Amino acid sequence: MNRYRLESQLSHPVGTVFGWHLRPGAFERLTPPWADVSVLERSGGISDGGEVLLKVSRGPVSVNWRVRHTAFEQDRMFQDEQIDGPFAHWSHRHLFEPIDGRTRYVDEVDWDLPAGPILKFVGGVAAGRRELDRMFRFRHRRLQDDLGLIERYPGPPLRVAITGASGLVGSALRTFLTCAGHTVLPLVRREARSGEVLWNPDRDFVDLDALEGIDVLVHLAGESIAGGRWSSDRKRAILRSREAGTATIARAVSMLRQPPKVVLGASAVGFYGDRGDEPLSEDARPGRGFLSEVTQRWEAAWAPLRGRSARVVLLRFGMVLSPAGGALGTMILPFKAGVGGRLGSGRQYLSWIDLDDAVGLLYHAMHQPTLRGVVNATAPQPVTNATFTTILGQVLNRPTLLPVPRTAVKALFGEMGDELLLQGQRVLPTRAQESGYRFLRPALEDALRFQLGEMQG
Repeated sequence: MNRYRLESQLSHPVGTVFGWHLRPGAFERLTPPWADVSVLERSGGISDGGEVLLKVSRGPVSVNWRVRHTAFEQDRMFQDEQIDGPFAHWSHRHLFEPIDGRTRYVDEVDWDLPAGPILKFVGGVAAGRRELDRMFRFRHRRLQDDLGLIERYPGPPLRVAITGASGLVGSALRTFLTCAGHTVLPLVRREARSGEVLWNPDRDFVDLDALEGIDVLVHLAGESIAGGRWSSDRKRAILRSREAGTATIARAVSMLRQPPKVVLGASAVGFYGDRGDEPLSEDARPGRGFLSEVTQRWEAAWAPLRGRSARVVLLRFGMVLSPAGGALGTMILPFKAGVGGRLGSGRQYLSWIDLDDAVGLLYHAMHQPTLRGVVNATAPQPVTNATFTTILGQVLNRPTLLPVPRTAVKALFGEMGDELLLQGQRVLPTRAQESGYRFLRPALEDALRFQLGEMQG
């Protein structure tokens, strides 16, 4: 039998730490972004008898894993054990001990692997031990970060409506908010279930009655700009999804009898166009090109809310770092295979933000009454493409010796490759920092190590 144990000291009382685990979304927040895990069934929470059925995948192979909670002591511990799944034995104890107003937080796992195909699936005992260490180090750091962020912005529970709640940023924001004790109302295009709001931007429709009385509206929905070459039809779809969708939401908010106090809208650093190494604050002029045109019209679509009581904040996001999706999720495989390299000259700037800082900045914007207008949602240390390539290779311990020539990028991706991969912006989060936001991960290597499970020490 193998035993794994990891202990952390958290600067929060036991009731706060234990209570966080009781709320919806805790499992999702603690699941590493590199792990392909989905919840198939769930019942009973974390108290005795509660069960979860998971689907765990690695490449084309997947296994189901059913665990049951078999012990529960309020503010002291809870335990889950495997009923059926990849382990010969799995028993996981979550332990909470008060220490002078703080918490000693311990994960303790007794585990064993069966012989046969599952052993190969996991990669053997040594690999299994390393994966447990990666996973639990990630869990402890995210828990610490989330609790700190929640503590920083005290206040009553909020009702928050979110478009794009199933996307990369939206899903992370949704589970963070529910763990913080807030109520989230996703806006959906299919038939709305309890706790959801129906909207259809193609028909300029939002269920206004379901939105009445919300405190915050977050609009993140939009067609992916990196889903393929930009044909004329695709460019129209990208523009319409942002301009028409935002106009629909803005008109809906303007018609509410009880409008939200805060409206947060997504935009992008493509607003600035290709600007070389020029430092860009929120006051910088717009650039040229398709993405700049899209973002300008995207932001202008909020016009129906001008002069209204709602405080409107538009966040110009850089590349959001997470292996669960977005640009980093796409480039991980070739880099792990050792065929990653700089694009074109490598001198173009890349403005990025850790996924948890994207969530943190949205949460900050909800609570900071002086923040309004445009805010750059990027880390304070943008890097060139060549630097990003080098650091990613170092984190993954892989060579980055195969540059992709500019002509090859244009031949493969056309206009999309030119604007997304070969052009760049050196964007600085001036207003975020002036308003008091403290970045969790301002340095690229730290962000990549956290998101990819390669933390040191």
